[in-house]
Amino acid sequence: MSAPMTELPRLDDAALDRLFRQARSHNRWLPRPVAPALLRELYALCAQGPTSANGCPARFVFIQDAAARARLLPLLAPGNRDKSAQAPVTVLIAQDLAFHRHMDRLFAHNPDAARGFADKPALAEATAFRNSSLQGAYLMLAARALGLDCGPMSGFDAAGVEREFLQPLQREGEQLRINFLCNLGHGDPAGLFARLPRLGFDEACWLL
Repeated sequence: MSAPMTELPRLDDAALDRLFRQARSHNRWLPRPVAPALLRELYALCAQGPTSANGCPARFVFIQDAAARARLLPLLAPGNRDKSAQAPVTVLIAQDLAFHRHMDRLFAHNPDAARGFADKPALAEATAFRNSSLQGAYLMLAARALGLDCGPMSGFDAAGVEREFLQPLQREGEQLRINFLCNLGHGDPAGLFARLPRLGFDEACWLL
């Protein structure tokens, strides 16, 4: 006999405000460091988010060191340099196109799953991109839940970032590609712009 279903409680308004309604993309940062232990806690939360066949293709490079930041800044679009120079942490959200190598452990109940990606590189690439994007969003929500602010960014030299950072870090068998970047820390509210409008439900949604 199955256990009775219980309705999950809603998060309270303070939590919803923190995660969504009052959350902003920050451009300026307060000079407060982010402890490595907090980044480990951040990843531990982020890693619980679902991915296709539990493939977990995202890889994260947390840039805190001044020398590493100096290597990154010239690879960013001009509008992203000042904000990233101030940020305590810039995360490179990458994807491993060979993520399926780990599926014998991550998806052990289906030993044929990895073969389906190994034999279809286009499928593997699309799956890695889609799911690393999801994992990057999980990272942002986890950061906000832990009291950090976020500043996600496009606008960078992808080939340069891969050459300067990902290729030297790439372990045997990995095929790392950059997806997007995100600054982390404690945002300075003085650097925020007015919140831009969003599409309404009837503009963006259908009920069928």
